[in-house]
Amino acid sequence: MVDEAQSFQNPKSAFEIQKKVYCIFGDERVFNSKSPEMFTTVFQRVGIRGVYVPFMSRPEQIAEAVASIRALNIAGANITVPHKESVIPHVDILSEGAKIIGAVNTIAWDGEILKGYNTNAIGFMDTLEEIKWEVPGKRALVFGSGGAARAVVFILNWLRAEAVYIAARNEISAHEMADHLGGEAISFEDVSAAPVDVDLIINATSISAEDESPEFAALVSELQLDSCDLLLDLNYGREINIWEQKAAVNGVRYMDGLRTLAYQARRTFALWTGVQVEPNEFLTALDIA
Repeated sequence: MVDEAQSFQNPKSAFEIQKKVYCIFGDERVFNSKSPEMFTTVFQRVGIRGVYVPFMSRPEQIAEAVASIRALNIAGANITVPHKESVIPHVDILSEGAKIIGAVNTIAWDGEILKGYNTNAIGFMDTLEEIKWEVPGKRALVFGSGGAARAVVFILNWLRAEAVYIAARNEISAHEMADHLGGEAISFEDVSAAPVDVDLIINATSISAEDESPEFAALVSELQLDSCDLLLDLNYGREINIWEQKAAVNGVRYMDGLRTLAYQARRTFALWTGVQVEPNEFLTALDIA
């Protein structure tokens, strides 16, 4: 797999990246992101005078949002829900990983070219490596069919999972993802009707609390996790998390998405600045070191 953090061809010295502005584009949920605090903390710790701010953008405004990177000389941008796929036509070029996955979470701007990357995939892989969770020969169930799910499905197949199942409300999208990236699309009805014979479950939807979708919360509560070893929710920050509750009831190891956020941020940081920073700096900024 191409290391996204090393594929940008124009790394900059620390001197050249002084007084830069970075940002994240998303819907109203962007204001709950921990990325601004995390990146700003790391900038300060490594001596870069960069600032990182959240910008809310409606789906129909994503073209204007990307154009503002050039207009305002923004040095780099993260892309989060719901724009990871729709942003693709508005960048100049895609990295190999972003092109294969079909989703972008990072844009680098060198003054001429806007290049889209996907650091979600390698950040997810780094997380599994940190906790020494071996993927080869294992069976996984991924909930979701958006950009985050695409990155997860890609890396699970890359790491030679025995089987990757994809369950999503949008079954057409789930089938398209399976055809493109590998795996098998299954319906919510199939998931709830029988024990889930998988070693790993990943929530790559945006739903982690009952009030976000009572129907989906009910589905999660009905899951039978007979063989599951690890449940990883890519979200974070919910006071009461339906995935954490489910894991606790079934005695399954649980992780939220903060470690994955830290690892993908480290890769993004290198793309933007050319500076390699130890993962612990990002974990410390999130108070999870």
